[in-house]
Amino acid sequence: MVDFNEAFGPGDVDGGLINVVIEIGKGSTLKIEWDRENKVMKLDRVEPQVFTKPTSYGFIPQTLDEDGDELDVLVLTEEPLPTGLVMEGRVVGIMKFIDDGEVDDKVVVVPSDDRNTGDGITSLDDVNPQLIKQIEFHFNNYKALKKPGSTKVDHWGDAAEAIEVIHECIERWNTK
Repeated sequence: MVDFNEAFGPGDVDGGLINVVIEIGKGSTLKIEWDRENKVMKLDRVEPQVFTKPTSYGFIPQTLDEDGDELDVLVLTEEPLPTGLVMEGRVVGIMKFIDDGEVDDKVVVVPSDDRNTGDGITSLDDVNPQLIKQIEFHFNNYKALKKPGSTKVDHWGDAAEAIEVIHECIERWNTK
């Protein structure tokens, strides 16, 4: 297996373009995570069917969020993206998120070359408000059956806030 953190950097962060490694496809109940130590994608758990992922989900290589994992990314696409795919994403915002009392932010991107759906999305204001509500509902409730109240979407931020968080996570990676 490729070590994504060795093979790929974070991307052109200041230009708003980042590299994303996909862990989970949109619509999946499989919670797949990159195991940095063993350099494999690993099934962490299976979620209840009611909590399928509303977007494809991945991480930015060579970053560490405050929870000790690579910085998470939500990828807005019509189709699910396969596990292990590496893509370039255009940053459109961030979901500031708390999970079990820890910061676990989610950068929001569209594929950088998406000519069909992504070209019209340059900020979170361009995203269908119903999708934003679905994402927020998912993350506020996906642990409700086993640990109610343990997750909370704090707020949504713009691309500039997302880029600031990405830089902080790169710095954390470089000093680990």
